Amino acid sequence: MKIVISRYFNTNDITKGLLISFLLSVFIYLEYFGISYKFINTTLAIIGLYLLLENEKQSVWFWSGFFIALLWFWWITLSFRIYGIAWAIPFGVIGIGLIEGFIFLIGCKVAILAHRHLKIPTIFWLAFFLLGVNYIAPFGFDWLKLQLLFLHSYLGVALWQFGIIILAITLSIYKKNLLFLVFVVLAYTPHSKNTPTLPTAIEIAGTNIGIKEKWDETHQINIINDILSKIDNAIVADKKLIIFPESTIARFINEEPDILGFLTSKSQDISVIIGALYWDGETPRNSTYLFNKNEFTTMHKVVLVPFGEYNPLPDFIGKWINKVIYNDGVDYKPVEEISDYEVNGITYRNAICFEATKPKMYEGDPKFMIAISNNKWFTPSIEPTLQRLLIEYYSQLFGTTIYHAINGSPSYITSEGKSVFVEQ
Repeated sequence: MKIVISRYFNTNDITKGLLISFLLSVFIYLEYFGISYKFINTTLAIIGLYLLLENEKQSVWFWSGFFIALLWFWWITLSFRIYGIAWAIPFGVIGIGLIEGFIFLIGCKVAILAHRHLKIPTIFWLAFFLLGVNYIAPFGFDWLKLQLLFLHSYLGVALWQFGIIILAITLSIYKKNLLFLVFVVLAYTPHSKNTPTLPTAIEIAGTNIGIKEKWDETHQINIINDILSKIDNAIVADKKLIIFPESTIARFINEEPDILGFLTSKSQDISVIIGALYWDGETPRNSTYLFNKNEFTTMHKVVLVPFGEYNPLPDFIGKWINKVIYNDGVDYKPVEEISDYEVNGITYRNAICFEATKPKMYEGDPKFMIAISNNKWFTPSIEPTLQRLLIEYYSQLFGTTIYHAINGSPSYITSEGKSVFVEQ
């Protein structure tokens, strides 16, 4: 199949791709600034999808995917600052855009080929691609969920509802009749007017500790003292459970008897959830520690962050990257089974950062989840906003209430697809 590169640098097509990507991304930035209007979100999303589907040019699809990736995921490479390779950020951003751009390009090419061989109009194949793009996860990263467009809109986010929206837009273009858009009302969903509230017995202790500070041994004693102080204050306030973020203590505390002793003794008066590292002699793990009634339990991560916690590339490339960029860092290891635990008679699903945005962690429709995250790697950026939208999406789909303790951005409680930030 011959590809003429110059075709993809048509100024008109680049502009169209940029406009489409803006319409399909602006909701994230509005949410970042605390702006959320159902009419605006619904209208811009439908217009953006309409403009994308009515264009069957491969170059428009490539540039749409490219700019969508940039607008949604540019923040990923901010972690390069921590590793002293900030110079690589522009290259990383372009790489992210190219990956999604080629995914959209391939989707368009396949639609055109399918039309030639099966005689079904190209637009229907393109619509099918948009329904399936949620399940395309480059290197295991699957945060491009177009249903998020309708999270804070008049329409629903279930796959069947998104399918109705796509079908209505597709028919309106195919039949050249905008009246078909009226069918989007079949995807209408009344949203709950209830405001989530944090139970008075629970304290979410968000933090704002820098990544380098967290790993600096000279600062770690201050961090631990601050943790103990917050626990004491929660006890005085008659709290029964306090939740700290992911890797609040950047040490293998299962090998730190003094730290274990302090936290275990506190658990006689209050249950403590805290993120820290775990070492079994061979394998490092990103873990949640539960201190409850003078005992402690560890729960390990099931789904790791690609590149952040493990290298998804083939070994011969992955080992070189680990050596050069991550200073001979060793990949974390996941466990197979999801962890549920009980505190004060309530069962919670354990989720560490990336896990709270994965459908696997909502298997069995858990009623409550405690999520812990460290967003300092990516702030300031839209990453915490996009993460929250994904958590709201899963909360709405599965009916799960999530208590989310975060380092580097505001913590919150999410229920029925809505979030309320908690005071720190």
